[in-house]
Amino acid sequence: MAKKTFILEGMSCASCALIIEKAVSQLPDVDRAVVNLATEKLSVDYHDDKISANTIINTVEAAGYGAELFDTSKRQSQAEHQKCQITKIWHRFLWSALFTLPLWYVAMGHMVGLSLPKFLSPQLYPVRYGLAQFSLTLPVLFWGRHYYQNGFKALFKGHPNMDSLVALATCFAFAYSFYEVIEVILGQVYLVHNLYFESVAVILTLINLGNYFEIRSKSHASQAIQKLMSLKATEVRVLRQEQFQLLPLEEVTYDDLVLIQPGEKVAIDGSVTEGQSSIDESLLTGESLPVEKTVGDQVFAGTLNGQGTLQVKPSKLGNDTLLAQIIRLVENAQEKKAPIAAIADKVSGIFVPIVLILALLTALFWGFIMQESLSFSLTTAIAVLVIACPCALGLATPTAIMVGSGCAAENGILFKGGDILEKAHEVQTIIFDKTGTITQGKPSLQEIIAFTEEKGTVLQEAASLEHYSQHPLGQALILAAENEKHDILEVKHFENMTGLGLKGNLKGMNVAIGNAALMSELEIDLTPAKAAFEEGSAKGQTAVYYAKNGQLAALFLIADALKSDSHVTINTLQAMGIETVMLTGDNEVTARAIARQVGIDQVISQVMPGQKAQIIADLQAKGQIVAMVGDGINDAPALALADVGISMGSGTDIAIESADIILMKPEMMDLVKALTLSQATIVIVKENLFWAFIYNILMIPVAMGALYLFGGPLLNPMLAGFAMSFSSVSVVLNALRLKRKRF
Repeated sequence: MAKKTFILEGMSCASCALIIEKAVSQLPDVDRAVVNLATEKLSVDYHDDKISANTIINTVEAAGYGAELFDTSKRQSQAEHQKCQITKIWHRFLWSALFTLPLWYVAMGHMVGLSLPKFLSPQLYPVRYGLAQFSLTLPVLFWGRHYYQNGFKALFKGHPNMDSLVALATCFAFAYSFYEVIEVILGQVYLVHNLYFESVAVILTLINLGNYFEIRSKSHASQAIQKLMSLKATEVRVLRQEQFQLLPLEEVTYDDLVLIQPGEKVAIDGSVTEGQSSIDESLLTGESLPVEKTVGDQVFAGTLNGQGTLQVKPSKLGNDTLLAQIIRLVENAQEKKAPIAAIADKVSGIFVPIVLILALLTALFWGFIMQESLSFSLTTAIAVLVIACPCALGLATPTAIMVGSGCAAENGILFKGGDILEKAHEVQTIIFDKTGTITQGKPSLQEIIAFTEEKGTVLQEAASLEHYSQHPLGQALILAAENEKHDILEVKHFENMTGLGLKGNLKGMNVAIGNAALMSELEIDLTPAKAAFEEGSAKGQTAVYYAKNGQLAALFLIADALKSDSHVTINTLQAMGIETVMLTGDNEVTARAIARQVGIDQVISQVMPGQKAQIIADLQAKGQIVAMVGDGINDAPALALADVGISMGSGTDIAIESADIILMKPEMMDLVKALTLSQATIVIVKENLFWAFIYNILMIPVAMGALYLFGGPLLNPMLAGFAMSFSSVSVVLNALRLKRKRF
């Protein structure tokens, strides 16, 4: 399965998005097509090499809209394009307002006590008065011509949209007024008071203003992506011909040596080969304090160098850098629809046709049943066409998801999709892996109990065997051996026994290191270590046994310090009504000792890696919505199976394939932030949907004349245009409240 993303043009409301989705989804070999109204992007999942980008673009154009393949290398230029669009719409509004204000003065000024020049008096010069309004309306129609181009194109193709409603409403009003001017010229001067030119101009001008505020608000909603893109450096100092030269980033290779001077942005991911400095990684990981870097440490593109100078060997370039991965994840989160969006989609799909029918019925009701004038009937029908706003429905979910995922990224939390952002707040049970999640993931050797030889000898041998493994407990032994200056010995016939330990041949002896289950399988007597094991387990220390030639040689007691915020995080989650479970391969005594320290009641110990997924499946079978928190590597099957898989790390190893949420920092409280942000985002979505539905449920009957029928006021089409324009703006502004929330 492959994926392509397209930038769309010409959309005006949720109906447009659904029309495009439907057209592209019907193409053979397209598995899924999703349009995001807020980002104006189309994401298409399709079978490899079965469909071309041009086919999709032609399909979108056939539906009446424009499409262009999204080029990740041109994100910055596309951001500039959005700025140009904002400027263009603002100019369109200003030019419309320039002619609308005098038109309104001529047509409506007398209602607020303003006097007209004698040569424009409707009583003395009715023809001149009518032609003046007509002339002032024409430029406004010109500046609003895209409503007619897009609206009638969509209408004639059989799928009317918001532009269609605006085009029909203003066309009817303009045509009626123009007919009345002709009648005035022919001598029916009393009709000069039945003109609606000012309604046409004010409606178009206010909708232009609403569009301006809407697109500007949406640009604020996408600031997280823009911030991340601004972190990219474009030029790099590279060692060429024995001197550092400033070159475009695209010319850097993995064989180069990059110089990073004080105050400069880091342009590539790489390893420090020379120098020492502090790096500000806050915009990348959410970590506020600078991180000290020296030889051998990793630096990442998008971070900011401090006062030192560093020489760096590139390890990742271009789209492979951590920054590029984060940008892709945030974009994916904003493109994927949350399930709650399906409500708005269903309504939007039938909304515009229903409004057209209601407008027609309104005109017929007042004209034929209530025997009102043609002017009155036309006014109510126009108000119905203008007041309807599927835009607010279409923007309700994606804008909130966009702002929520952006806020999360700024806090070092990455959601893989809008569906995950919605799902996270429903979690009922969280399962924690112990090492690297509840603990710091940096175990250290606490004690050696040797039974056959010197402690230094068994440590050297055990470290030599662990040298072939990447297990955190093994790394503790290797570090201890390095501190005592022991050399690594050669091991033959090495064998990694998953979930048990390691075996091999060292100095002609059969050696093994691992847990009690491995020793039992090898029939090693553990009685000599019983007392030390029980004492260490009571302290929360993990026991690692070392045997050679069928005899227990040593017991290593290793401890992994708890994270400073583990206890408060567990307490906070439990206060939120979430059950917490610790899952570990440790023995039960050690596991419960650690669980007691952080406040976890449920402990499942001595679990093999392959069994973790089954435990999650068992909880899900009981109806639980389960989240799994792990390191994203050893826990990949469990993370993938969980309803929400959460990977914790330092940001250097993003488990994109297995986890749904990635916490860039190894801080436990970021888990609470992620769940809280999810809950806040969904609250905003529900508020947006509520107000969008309520707006249409209440305002359409008012526009149809429901209040007037019982002695109340009749909705003026100009007020309808104002209300319609700002209903969608209010939805976006409500979503932007998330940016002010502190997590």
